[in-house]
Amino acid sequence: MKKNSTKILAFILIAILICACNAVKRVPDGKSLLIKNNILVNGKSTNDETASNQMYQKPNGTLLGYKLRLNLYNLANLNPDSTYQAKFKNNPGLYERQSKLLSAKQVDRLGQSFLYKGIHEFLKNTGEAPVIIDTSKTKKTLLRLKFYYFNNGYFNVKTAYNIDSIGRKKAKINYNITTGPAYLLDSVRTSILTPALDSLYKTNKETSLIKSGNQFKTSDFEEEKNRITTYFRNHGAYYFQPTYVSYDIDTIGKKNKADVNLIISNNTIQEKDSSRTEPFKLYKISDVNIYTDYSAANSKGQIKDSTTYNNFNLYSYKKLKYKPRAITDAIFITKGSVFSDTRTTLSSRYLNNLKIFNYPSIQYEVDKRDSTAQSLIANVFLTPRKKYSFGATLDLTHSNIQDFGIGASISQTIRNVFNRAETLEISARVNIGSSKDMANPNNNFFNVSEYGLDMKLNFPRILLPFGTEKIIPKRMIPSTSISSGFSKQRNIGLDKENFTGGLAYNWSPKRFNTAKFELLNAQFVRNLNPDNYFNVYTSSYNELNDIANVYNTDPTNLDENGDLIITKGTTNFTNQVLNGQTSLTPSNPDYKEVESIEERRVRLTENDFILATSYTFTKTTKKDLADNTFYQFKTKIETAGTLLSAISNIASLPKNTNGNYEIFNLEYSEYIKTEFDYIKHWDFGKEKVLAVRSFFGIAIPFGNSDYIPFSRSYYSGGSNDNRAWQPYSLGPGSTNASNDFNEANMKIALSGEFRFKIFGDLKGAIFADAGNIWNVLDNVTDEKAKFDNLNDLAEIALGTGFGFRYDLSFFVIRLDTGFKTYNPAHEKGDRWFKEYNFGHMVVNFGINYPF
Repeated sequence: MKKNSTKILAFILIAILICACNAVKRVPDGKSLLIKNNILVNGKSTNDETASNQMYQKPNGTLLGYKLRLNLYNLANLNPDSTYQAKFKNNPGLYERQSKLLSAKQVDRLGQSFLYKGIHEFLKNTGEAPVIIDTSKTKKTLLRLKFYYFNNGYFNVKTAYNIDSIGRKKAKINYNITTGPAYLLDSVRTSILTPALDSLYKTNKETSLIKSGNQFKTSDFEEEKNRITTYFRNHGAYYFQPTYVSYDIDTIGKKNKADVNLIISNNTIQEKDSSRTEPFKLYKISDVNIYTDYSAANSKGQIKDSTTYNNFNLYSYKKLKYKPRAITDAIFITKGSVFSDTRTTLSSRYLNNLKIFNYPSIQYEVDKRDSTAQSLIANVFLTPRKKYSFGATLDLTHSNIQDFGIGASISQTIRNVFNRAETLEISARVNIGSSKDMANPNNNFFNVSEYGLDMKLNFPRILLPFGTEKIIPKRMIPSTSISSGFSKQRNIGLDKENFTGGLAYNWSPKRFNTAKFELLNAQFVRNLNPDNYFNVYTSSYNELNDIANVYNTDPTNLDENGDLIITKGTTNFTNQVLNGQTSLTPSNPDYKEVESIEERRVRLTENDFILATSYTFTKTTKKDLADNTFYQFKTKIETAGTLLSAISNIASLPKNTNGNYEIFNLEYSEYIKTEFDYIKHWDFGKEKVLAVRSFFGIAIPFGNSDYIPFSRSYYSGGSNDNRAWQPYSLGPGSTNASNDFNEANMKIALSGEFRFKIFGDLKGAIFADAGNIWNVLDNVTDEKAKFDNLNDLAEIALGTGFGFRYDLSFFVIRLDTGFKTYNPAHEKGDRWFKEYNFGHMVVNFGINYPF
């Protein structure tokens, strides 16, 4: 195998070398292939990304330093039709012979086949033509660079270029930039013709980007224009635009300094064939008119219903279907307030967030009733969405439980349920799938199934018996959601019924911040088939069975093959060990192993009731999907069972034989849980991005519990975690994933990924994932699984690998290959690169980026 691998690698290297030597295959004589653009500023090379973006010509793209696309292009026959015809021209009689064997029509079609033409079209389209140095484009680039440095304050910049040959038909271009000293801003004064705007400017002058002592930068002047415009338009200057701001730059008699005069002219009013100027006016809102059922069809019709509420005028072309406050609470434009773009934007966002209207239109007109012409009427046009909307989906799924699944769902949305802009969403789903990990005595392909029903009612306000406007003002777009759900799984592990319900409040403290407070989050998990435990968790059964082969003395526990019978034999043998009816003693490691297996079985087969309260805060600087320079921070704190314990204590309710409180004859869970998640992206230009993610989470049981429910615990591994391990197959600690579904109550994870473009929409990535899970402050006794001190950080696993991403615009298809680089399951000194080979690699398929 090693010999074959060496031969294959040698063949690939030779092929690359041959192609690389042929990189100038399509470069005409007397021309040169562009290898590099070198920008020299005052004699020193610069990596200024913005300067590099001024180039009209850039070298052919590379993949890890290799010009893959160029060489693919060079492999193509650019004129396959001519080549095909030449074959017959150079071989008289060949066409006739092939026509007799096939037919003339088929021979002609053969020339259009993939073998003769399609493959060359593919190579040409996938590849990239050689970038041949064009001196006219070089001169245009030089002019761009001159303007770039001039706009950054280097008014005396000088530019030149030279082309250096670096091999046969290969060359690089040196752009030589001599900047001279940068010009600094000296005196800054203003000439604002409108007195009202002059007063406004002086109240906000300190935030100006144009200040004495700053280096001259054209971008600062443009940003200052936008800052002034935003400020004026938020303080009543309805007709103000950036074009009214100009600058007079004076460098006469100055040495590397420039005086700046900021000029803001008066308003220009066009009147037929002439124009005039007058000072800008600051407008106030005299009326707010809301048209609740506007459409192009009824825009010329008569208003049939109207009302006035809190100085808002509501109109309807039919019967008014909304409680006035439901709409007026979403509008920040108020009668008597100063015109403001920000209020307009907030109103549009809030109205859109109601999800009962299409995107709203807000228009202003001068109120002719005002003799001073300084009043505006705000007209809000709302087009309702359909009250009822139906949706259906069909999906192919893959998860840590299912190898393959088919899912279908239907949903019904009902808008404006109680005439106060509420939205009710009802959905049903069903899924059937196949899993090789599940117990499957009948060997059916579709051996797992799940169905469920969910309901969610959204209110565009905070539902509480007291006012919250001072704490959470409406500009934060608050909402309340009440949800409930039911799902049932069959042939998935122990088979489960899952009942959920919740009451949550959502709001946005700032533009890119969100907060969520779940006052109540209730979950009841009922295991329908707990006796199936050892059929599902086979590793636990095998460990228990191996111990029974040595210590079991009761023949009724075994089948004809001498193995423990599920469930009778496993239960009896475990009880006999723990009750001292075998030769095993508590000091024996096998006794502790049986104790650990039983603890896990009880924990995973018990029904769970969780009543939790949580708060989640998210902050991000990401502006849109194309933003590759941002960070995101998310933190969550959750507590469960505390309210129930407080009630039980106050009411002096009795405890059960285990010393715990019960509700509905079931011990409820009690714990506190906190999580921190941080993501950071750096954009290095040319579609190169470095992404980093760090995560820490811990859940500590107390009071009524000494362990964390399975549904609230952590696992490691998988396509969005440590990609060198399968889901649930890493940890806890150094236990070597001894169980089938390994989980714990503390997790540390750190991932880094460098993304780059290969060609077209195909992207590549190299990554490193570190992390693990541990048990801490719970009832797990296995020392290898516990986190006792900082020395256990040596059990953090490391996986590295590479991947490919194909960008379909609306989502990304991802394929990652991970290798176990540092595996804490091995003995110390034998953990590095022990399984670093293709035989132990893990392939992950995912949708979108992992973080």
